[in-house]
Amino acid sequence: MPFVPPSAHLNRPLLTGSFGMVATTHWIASAVAQAVLERGGNAYDAVVAAGFVMHLAEPHLNGAGGDMVGLISPAGGSTQVVVGQGPAPRKATIEYYRSLGVESVPGSGALAAAVPGAVPAWLWLLREHGTWDIADALAYAIYYAEVGQALAPLASAAIASVADLFSEHWPTSAATWLVDGQVPPPGHVMKQPVYARTLRRLLEAADAAGSDRIARIDAVRRQWSAGFVAKAVAEFAARPHRHSDGGDYAGVIGAADMAGFEIAAEDPLRLTFRGTTVAKPGFWAQGPVLLQALAMLDHFDDAALDPSTERGAHTVIEAIKLAMADRDAYYGDIRGDHELLRHLLTPEYAKSRAALITEQASGEWRPGQVPGVTPYFPPLRTLDQFSALRAAAAGTGEPTVRPTGETRGDTVHLDIVDAWGNFVSATPSGGWLQSNPTIPQLGFCLGTRLQMTWLDPGSPSALRPGARPRTTLTPTILERAGAAVSALGSPGGDQQDQWQLLYLVRRLVGGYNPQQAVEAPMFTVTAVAQSFWPREWTPRGVLVEERLGTDVIEGLRRRGHEVTVLGPWSLARLTAVERDPGTGLVSAAANPRGAQGYAAGR
Repeated sequence: MPFVPPSAHLNRPLLTGSFGMVATTHWIASAVAQAVLERGGNAYDAVVAAGFVMHLAEPHLNGAGGDMVGLISPAGGSTQVVVGQGPAPRKATIEYYRSLGVESVPGSGALAAAVPGAVPAWLWLLREHGTWDIADALAYAIYYAEVGQALAPLASAAIASVADLFSEHWPTSAATWLVDGQVPPPGHVMKQPVYARTLRRLLEAADAAGSDRIARIDAVRRQWSAGFVAKAVAEFAARPHRHSDGGDYAGVIGAADMAGFEIAAEDPLRLTFRGTTVAKPGFWAQGPVLLQALAMLDHFDDAALDPSTERGAHTVIEAIKLAMADRDAYYGDIRGDHELLRHLLTPEYAKSRAALITEQASGEWRPGQVPGVTPYFPPLRTLDQFSALRAAAAGTGEPTVRPTGETRGDTVHLDIVDAWGNFVSATPSGGWLQSNPTIPQLGFCLGTRLQMTWLDPGSPSALRPGARPRTTLTPTILERAGAAVSALGSPGGDQQDQWQLLYLVRRLVGGYNPQQAVEAPMFTVTAVAQSFWPREWTPRGVLVEERLGTDVIEGLRRRGHEVTVLGPWSLARLTAVERDPGTGLVSAAANPRGAQGYAAGR
């Protein structure tokens, strides 16, 4: 039986061309990236310029103090993971956090700050794979910081949600984001002169280094990691300030942490599904969840996989729950031998997990068994147990879709393919305006990625000095015959790989084109241990767009799923680009939800 046909009406066209394609979660970033391509830059020049612009276009969703995980596939080369996820600072120990009386890492404040990795990752990418000078790459961001950018409605709403926190406890943020003490309305032109000065000071270091492109980038990197940026980060984080649990603490990040962080590139994990190889970040990230789910679904026939049907949606939901249970039981940056975890991707293991999917929804948390590794069982607390915490908290968590269906936003994502066949899929996040107080000398704030760690030494993602928190950032590259053919991704915390799974099933099995797969009805599973504070778990929980249809929704409920119905266009912010290696033709698709994501190209 074929998949349900895609809608005949699309809100966005599938762009096709032969020169280059860009798809991002904000139209300004898409325009900037395409402008770089038009000026002769490659995909890596374009993503760096657009990545810095994202700090201005969507400051409530990402910032210079955050993280970035990317996948790159240079033309004629091999796909690599760009590890822009900073580690826990040297003083970030479980014992110290417990001594403060906290039960978990707070969702906002400097105790939750990992070493910022986004900017070092952009600089590494420009140095190793770009062609542009650093001044040209930063010019777009400096322009928007100095001239200003109209505040998006969701950015205004984000500021409103933390306005009292800013006014009462984070005065440097109030000075940056409130106008005469009031929340700026949507459309207000927000300038960020302090951040512009930070970028210009970085370029002063480049100018002092001379005209060599590499030397200029290296000079900027040194100023970031060991110069005025590192000094300001350490000094400001050391001042006690309000955190999400209502306590006032100093952070633990220091200048030595900034200086000691180096960007790494590593090989991705891969799995072939229906003739296409899917490349993802490793077990220190969330990426293998997508691979595990695909491996399970490969044991079902096509008719059982259509997410627009009751049977297909149920099958996909149950596969997601099983893969997510393995994530929380095994994933992390502490395994001495990650080869042990490759057992999770073997056909035999996938077959055993697929056999657990029955006709009814499971309400259990069911990790599998990896030989030689003891699974970790995290605390599973329902939403009701956290209601008081959530009511009292401000500025917490990754702004994404909560188990209640409440939407606070997401992070950002960029996909680019150029005329030469270079691909990049990048997911920057963290350092959003509500995550930490603004550092007044720099004009940006730190992130909160450490909230994804556990204050339990038995967890594979426990808080440990120098260890990366198990990030949810999870871009994707698709390959055929050893060559990249697509880059895709989505914001959304725990939902990122869930939404990409729906996209891939529809694209690779159902035959949807990229835009059809992006716009098709989406759902998300909340029966997982949430990665972000306060880490709710909703047994059998599923959020669905109402476009999934009454018959499908009621069928899922009969199977035992606890379904919350959301608006028709409320889930996922997927983007994707493709290239046919035979013809060189390129295409791009972007999410219409929220009217901010756009594709560009020719």
